[in-house]
Formats: sequence, C-alpha cells, structure tokens
Amino acid sequence: MLLLSCKKIKRKRRDPIVVFLFSLITLGMYFIYWLIVTKKDLNKIGAKIPTAWLLIIPIVSIYWYYKFAEAFSDKITRDKSPVLWFVLLFFGGEFAEPILQY
Repeated sequence: MLLLSCKKIKRKRRDPIVVFLFSLITLGMYFIYWLIVTKKDLNKIGAKIPTAWLLIIPIVSIYWYYKFAEAFSDKITRDKSPVLWFVLLFFGGEFAEPILQY
C-alpha cells in the first residue's frame, strides 16, 4: 500500500525494490494485486477509481489505468499531471510500480 496521508487508513509502506522483485518473481501477478490494493486505498481517501474488473477488458483497461493515474496524481503527488503517470503506468508496467511506490 502506498504511504497515504490520511489518518483513517492504516499506513503501510513497502520497499520499492521488494515490490519490483515480487512482481518479477510472480511474473506480473503481484503487480495486479498491488494495483487493486492501491486502488482501494486511493478510493478510501476520496478518489473515484472504478472496479478493478475492468482491467481484464482490453480497451476498457486503458480507461481504468488513466483513472488510476488521475487519482494518484490528485491524491498522492498533487502535481496535477495524470498523463505523465498514465504513460509511466501503462507503458512501464512492472517497472513503474516501484516508482509509484516510492
């Protein structure tokens, strides 16, 4: 889970290197798990990311990734550049995960 600045959420920080290694060892399955857990945390602090079931639909998954990047940009980094995070997340895959986790 991301280190979130909300008192209602249990703060748990994972080491970005360990997150990356888990993704490699599990052949990307941990990346999907990480997305779902992080989505739940972001939604708890006010983001509006749709259900993770949309990830299995090829074209709709692009929309889901954008909504995730938009929420991450708004709630975590507060830099208002969701397109940058979307490109990193969508094209970077497992290599983007440690960057977002950091």
